Amino acid sequence: MADKLMRAVLYDSYGGGAAALKHVDVPIPSPKKDEVLLKLEASSINPVDWKIQKGMLRPFLPRKFPFIPVSDVAGEVVGVGSGVKNFKEGDKVVAMLNVLSGGGFAEYATASESLTVKRPSEVPPPDGAGLPVAGLTALQMLTRAVGIKFDGSGKRANVLVTAASGGVGHYAVQLAKLGDLHVTATCGARNIELVKSLGADEVVDYKTTEAGTFLNFVCKKLMWSKKQLVPLVLSPKAENLDFLVQLVKDGKLKTVVDSKYPLSKAEDAWAKIMDGHATGKVIVEMC
Repeated sequence: MADKLMRAVLYDSYGGGAAALKHVDVPIPSPKKDEVLLKLEASSINPVDWKIQKGMLRPFLPRKFPFIPVSDVAGEVVGVGSGVKNFKEGDKVVAMLNVLSGGGFAEYATASESLTVKRPSEVPPPDGAGLPVAGLTALQMLTRAVGIKFDGSGKRANVLVTAASGGVGHYAVQLAKLGDLHVTATCGARNIELVKSLGADEVVDYKTTEAGTFLNFVCKKLMWSKKQLVPLVLSPKAENLDFLVQLVKDGKLKTVVDSKYPLSKAEDAWAKIMDGHATGKVIVEMC
């Protein structure tokens, strides 16, 4: 397909926000030995995507310009590299694209077999596309920092989830409850009922005095006990992504979708995520 063109959205320099995104026609990529070629159905934007554009991760990201952003996608396998063993054309999948090369704002993208998992018919493309970065971050945070267990063997513990109606937060609340943790959550007043519906035991409006007092107490307790809050670096694994997909399939985990946009309106989706007040995930569909 390398001689054929696809629609894509890219930027060719740092900064500029949504206004700097450009709609172009570019060649459909060819999969390498260990990659699959996907016809994308949906992609999900994460805050890190606009932060890369802003230059907050320079000089490491993006690797080069022009750059097609976004790494979280759902689609159908339409081509496989010579070394791919677990996928065939026609498979529906969820994938996390290489953050160095991006590619999610396009009709087609290549994904490593090692970060691609099959998507059951019970998992719609938007629900699957929301999972990779946000869902895996929530899962990793709970397993590493809290030691959460999902087989009933874990200890009952308390966990505080801030920004609980956001991309990572709404998954963290649900996963924490699946691990039998007691969840206290903070969010804006308009999302309190939503966060309660996700399973949180207590929900506090982050703008209130009560929230400030509570968070101050938590911080003092952490400082007193000499615990440190360590920045999280995501280490994505296919088995963990598959675990999340199966939870969605079984109705135990859901992706809250703030809004959906067609690829032709990708700049509106970009502006929405930059605004910082999305509830759940912002999705772009390749229609």
